[in-house]
Amino acid sequence: MLISSPAALNRDYQVVVVGAGIGGMTAAKRLADQGRKVLLLEAGPRLGGYLTWFRRPGHIFEVALHAFPWGVAKTFRKYWSQHLAERVVPLPRIRYENPEFSFTTDFSARDFDQILAKHFAVPPETSQAFFQACQNMDIHESPPETTRHFLERFFPGRLDVARFLLETVTYATGTNLDDPAKVYAIIFNNFTLKGTYTIMGGSDWLLAEMQRLLLEAGVDILLRTRVERIVTRQGRVCGVAAGGREIISPVVVSNANLLATGLDLLAEGELPPAFAQQLAEVPLSVSVAQVYLGLAPGERIPEIADILFASELPSYDAKALTAFPPRSASFSFYYPRHIHPESDSTEIVASVCADYADWDGLSPADYQAKKAALARQTLHLLSRHLPGIEAKLNHTEVATPKTLERYCGHRRGASFGTKYPGLAAAAELAKTVPGLFHCGAEGIVMSGWLGSANCGALAAGAADSYIDRLDRLG
Repeated sequence: MLISSPAALNRDYQVVVVGAGIGGMTAAKRLADQGRKVLLLEAGPRLGGYLTWFRRPGHIFEVALHAFPWGVAKTFRKYWSQHLAERVVPLPRIRYENPEFSFTTDFSARDFDQILAKHFAVPPETSQAFFQACQNMDIHESPPETTRHFLERFFPGRLDVARFLLETVTYATGTNLDDPAKVYAIIFNNFTLKGTYTIMGGSDWLLAEMQRLLLEAGVDILLRTRVERIVTRQGRVCGVAAGGREIISPVVVSNANLLATGLDLLAEGELPPAFAQQLAEVPLSVSVAQVYLGLAPGERIPEIADILFASELPSYDAKALTAFPPRSASFSFYYPRHIHPESDSTEIVASVCADYADWDGLSPADYQAKKAALARQTLHLLSRHLPGIEAKLNHTEVATPKTLERYCGHRRGASFGTKYPGLAAAAELAKTVPGLFHCGAEGIVMSGWLGSANCGALAAGAADSYIDRLDRLG
């Protein structure tokens, strides 16, 4: 049931899911399919979280980089519907343009093998050993090998090869040479198994269909309602306070930011001081800024790529990727009747890594001036590949890390939750506060559509088992 206001809520649920990103929605769907009475609460006006979109006259803009590995089709089929899985379509034209190399790939291991041999003179046995190592990476390895050391084992002294293999992952998640190799290898392997994909119909179609399936499964949904507190009694979850009401539930699955879940939604003193400090020190993932570009009616551009990774940087430099003004950006292209079959418009979404500190504390005038500077620099980067693009536009709009923090509740505009220590912290949170489970972008390994949806399914399984234990105890 789509509930109109907090006053119309039931007061008793088996599970309350806080936040309707893809992780929270998948958890809610999974639990409802298992016969649980589920309430899904979302602070925003629609489902989706960071998987969202917005409309402007003549345009639909996809928020974030809506590209994911083939595994999403399997996840959709398993936890949602065959119809959703059938809407997963390839993005075969991933283009690199930087001072070191220029080519287009379908982002598959097979194609990467050929590029490594042709453009970088890497022997086939070396690249094949590298891909095999990515597939066999031990997630439990301790202490973890760094990505720097991992790449150096196969490509010693080849920062150009590291750029080819790593820079797109850095764009998307912030993962860099000093992060654990297991994080990089899992993300990279997921994508290169079969290439890069998106959803036919766009996220507006997807979210409408997901809402329909949630309601069909019996999930109660309440939008525009922020959870103020996770309520506990004697150290165990007993509900949430939201919209001026207390809702009784022995289980809460939080799809909110991990740090916000443990440090903001729980009452002060609820966590042991040592764990609260550990949680506070979990590093957040990279922030992003985006520029949304819409072409005027009737204007067209050459179909140069599905995604373009363009950079003026002379070599790979993760820190330089976050510097302002940006010298690197990824561009997602939405051509007429391509992803949105009914649309005759063209949209381009530019994403750049960003430092939240660059945007925080600015005066309103300085903030607007910086947004305008970001738009100009982004168009400068794009015009090198599409000359005259600025004259074809009828809409330009900028989102910053502050925008992401405001609309999605992501602390400091972190695009994918936490860095790797977040995995252990999320597991410890569930042990520390019985009945509280977290899902979403945990440790970057659980990032993006695939990771977040699967994390939601895992949280649902743990929550379902916990309810069973409570039932056995009477």
